[in-house]
Amino acid sequence: MMNENEVEIEKSVGLIIVEIIEYAPNSVMVKSIIKKSTGNITAMSFDTGEEFTKRTSPFDTFVQIIDGKAEIVIDGISTSLDKGQSIVIPAHFSYNVKANERFKMILTIIKSGYE
Repeated sequence: MMNENEVEIEKSVGLIIVEIIEYAPNSVMVKSIIKKSTGNITAMSFDTGEEFTKRTSPFDTFVQIIDGKAEIVIDGISTSLDKGQSIVIPAHFSYNVKANERFKMILTIIKSGYE
């Protein structure tokens, strides 16, 4: 189950990034930090056992784990990331994200520069 809050966070206000999104039982929570035509920055929380199903993006995707531990599978190759670690998912590669334990992440996609 995925719950999405499309309201961007308040601008010009300091924040603790790991606290802008909460965990919810049996859910993936999504909160937009910045959403523009040129790219998005999104905070996400995954409860244990939840996952993003396989997908691809026409853009490079930057993932940074801000709490817990995630499994990122890119073109069939699994990488385990702990809090503070990150990975770039190349454009046009298939990937999915798995929560073997609950975790939070920041997902960044920059759409400009691909013209």
